[in-house]
Amino acid sequence: MSELWLLSEAQMRRIEPYFPLSHGIPRVDDRRIVSGIIFVIRNGLRWRDAPVG
Repeated sequence: MSELWLLSEAQMRRIEPYFPLSHGIPRVDDRRIVSGIIFVIRNGLRWRDAPVG
């Protein structure tokens, strides 16, 4: 299984407009969330098998 990786700054800038805005509640790190989703998909894992944040 490959290691967890993070999206680059350039990749994040391309998809940032699609993220919702914060409305008073502190947001989690969008880069970690998207990278985790890609990790699960690329490695054919079930969500419960994903590494814990």
